[in-house]
Amino acid sequence: MSTLYYKYQAFDSAGKVQNGQLNAESEKEAVRILQGKNLTPVKIQETKQSSERGRKKKISNTDILDFTNGLCTLVEARVPIDKALRLLDGITESAAMRDLVLNLLRKVKEGKSLAEAMEMYPAVFSKMYVNIIRAGEEGGILDELLPDLAEFLETSAKTRQQVISAMIYPVVLLATGIISVFLLLVFVVPQFAAMFEDAGSEIPPSAAFLLSLSTFLQSYGFLIVLFFVLLVFAWRRLDKDPATRMQKDGFLLSLPLFGTLILYKECAVFARTLGALLAAGIPLIRALRVSREVVANAVLTAHLQQVEEDVRGGAGLGISLEKTNQFPTLLHQLVAVGEESGRTSEILLKSAATFDTYVRNQMSALVSALQPALIIFLAIAVGGITITMLSAVFSMNAVEF
Repeated sequence: MSTLYYKYQAFDSAGKVQNGQLNAESEKEAVRILQGKNLTPVKIQETKQSSERGRKKKISNTDILDFTNGLCTLVEARVPIDKALRLLDGITESAAMRDLVLNLLRKVKEGKSLAEAMEMYPAVFSKMYVNIIRAGEEGGILDELLPDLAEFLETSAKTRQQVISAMIYPVVLLATGIISVFLLLVFVVPQFAAMFEDAGSEIPPSAAFLLSLSTFLQSYGFLIVLFFVLLVFAWRRLDKDPATRMQKDGFLLSLPLFGTLILYKECAVFARTLGALLAAGIPLIRALRVSREVVANAVLTAHLQQVEEDVRGGAGLGISLEKTNQFPTLLHQLVAVGEESGRTSEILLKSAATFDTYVRNQMSALVSALQPALIIFLAIAVGGITITMLSAVFSMNAVEF
């Protein structure tokens, strides 16, 4: 059932005509809302235009985090779910999120649980999110689980943002270097060609190479852009077939340094999700299944599926993880300690924090090394082109002299 939006025309207390739009569950509720604003409605017409605009906007991770924090505050204050959703609709700024909250409210009023309503929006609420909400509703401890869920989302968002922020400067620097070299070769170097032709002297080999490269870029430069576009498209197409995706993800894990970063990042996601689910009281097998589905790397997902089968057969989680020979030693050792002490969920969450810290530190070290390397590359590329062409001009003048 879609959200209803209404266009209205109403008189205010001064007798002036006010036109606007609002959302409500029915026309009667729309009238009550307007009267509450001291407006006298004269025309109310249902429209879905705003709903369509809202759906075109993507719901961001920040929207979900704000929604979760708001829901957590209201549930802790013992506000009923339907009233909490109505209040969240009033304070949510995102049009797309407001549309989603109203749809959740409708489903709840139809008799569905909040988890069942959220389950209908898998692109917004992950399986881990839905399972924690379901566990909270079934056990009557939603007010206890929502703070942990909000903290989980905030930690994940913070880690993701730190990695993105660390990569912004190197990416901008690399793009600047490539664009600078391209502009020099396409617009500056050709100016020297006319100078050499007028002089009629022999062009040094290095300058001749740059002139040839410049001519090639002017004639076929678009092919290079097309090649990279096709390369990105082909790389993404590898995910369509399970066999090629497995090969691609295996290749990524085998890369020096980057493979370790990918492994630790995925381990952090897995450990944090599994720890949060176990802390919410969800059974281990079910929690493993959900945690496996949030791991992006197909190779690790396949190993985790085997871990799930081993645990179902009675093996310990730590031993099952060690058996794969794929996950870091720290992970399965800590999990084994957690199983012995009965603190598996707590150990998993601490392991996730450890892996996140490792990824952040390695990314910082990598970025620190990349920045001077890119600056040197830019200086050599731009300086080399400039010096080569100027040297050719000076040598030409020396011959003429």
